[in-house]
Parts: sequence; structure tokens; C-alpha cells
Amino acid sequence: MDHPKLRDSKRLVTKELYPLNEIPESTIKAIGRKLIYMLCVGYKDISGDDWGNVFAEAIDGIHLQSPIGIADVTYNKMAWSVKTVKNSNPHRTNASIRLISGRCSPDYSYGISNPHDDIEKTGRAVLNIWNERVNIAQDYYNPVRTLILVRSEDLLKFSIFEEENHRFIASSYRWEENKNNNLEGYEIATGNKKFTWQPHGSQFTIHTKIPQNAIKFRIKQPPKLNVEKTLQQIDFNYDWIEIL
Repeated sequence: MDHPKLRDSKRLVTKELYPLNEIPESTIKAIGRKLIYMLCVGYKDISGDDWGNVFAEAIDGIHLQSPIGIADVTYNKMAWSVKTVKNSNPHRTNASIRLISGRCSPDYSYGISNPHDDIEKTGRAVLNIWNERVNIAQDYYNPVRTLILVRSEDLLKFSIFEEENHRFIASSYRWEENKNNNLEGYEIATGNKKFTWQPHGSQFTIHTKIPQNAIKFRIKQPPKLNVEKTLQQIDFNYDWIEIL
């Protein structure tokens, strides 16, 4: 549904490339085509940067060299935070996945030198840092989404889904320390674990699940390119190598 027109609205409004989680079949095929190429040339895995490049190419967007807030890939005034995770069965609905979502340092941002002194205060600080990154992205782009590629170990099965990016209400969560001295945030209303924050390295992780409406697809294992044949095809010559 489009945003309503309001007399006092000052928000940035842009025409969406497609509705949330309704990625066109042509885009999925463009993604699959590039993934097959990557396997063909010898990729053993797909990094977050790889996934950003693949998606940006599929939509004729831009993969930012340096994210704006949480915005990694942009198309006009739309933006995506792109994530990829491994799962033994990417096609399994409700499978739990963990999205590494950047570093949040309460020490740097709020001067909290010992995060274990008051874990509720630390948890609120972590969420405030995340929220500010969302604010920065939304200053430039709207909508801002998270796009998740769940990949199998053999890189032949995938699920793709999107989530609307939003700020978290700190008072809706409680925090506990686990056996590794990391902080875990639980949704008060449901008791579900939503966040993990690691004091060592300040890594912030958001927990989510593969939804029913995730787009599931698989690709065929391509043959690897033959090195000698490939060099012949590009008319390789040893003159291309200059020893300094």
C-alpha cells in the first residue's frame, strides 16, 4: 500500500522498485545467473560483499563502498542492508538465523567502560546505537530494508527474504548474560531471544527466522572453467606479465 498523502507530511517518499518481499522473478533469475557464474569460476563461498555486488547488479543499483548508516545497496532513493548466512536447509520455514549487524560500542558512544556493571543500561545503549544508524540511512533513503540470502553449504540451495528496517524500542526488551559473558536481549512480550551483543569486539547480532513467504530456489552445479581453455579464449600472452 502506498504512503498516504498528508498536508503536514515532510517525509521522503519514493516509488518502490517492488513491494516488500515481492522480489520479481526476473531479479531472482539474474541473481541465480550470477551465482552460477561465481561457482563456475571457482568461488568456494559467498561473502557479504559478494552478495551486495550480486544484488546491486541484478537491480542495476549501486553497492556503496562505505555504508550510509545501515544502507549497503541503493536504487534511486531505496536502500537495502544486505546479509547472507549459511544454513543446513535454507528451504526450511521458521529456521532460526543470526544476522551479524555491525559493531555497537557503548564505550565509544556512551563512555560505558564496563558493560557488565549494568547490563540493562548497556543493552539500551546498544539498541540506541543501532537506531541511530537506521536514522542516518532513513535521512537519505526510504524505504530502507534488510535483504537476507540464506545459502546452503554447497551453495546450490537458497532462500531470499526482506524485512522492513526499523528502530527498536529499548523498553520492549530485557537483557541477560549468557555463559560466555555475552549479553542477550529478549522480547518482553514473547520471551523470544532477539539480540546478542558480544563485549569482545562489540559485535551486534539480530535473531530472526526464515518466513513462510521467503523465495526459495536452487541452482545447478556448473562445470568449473578450464584454465587453459579460458586463457586461450581471452588470447592470453606472456607479454601481459611485466616483471619489474
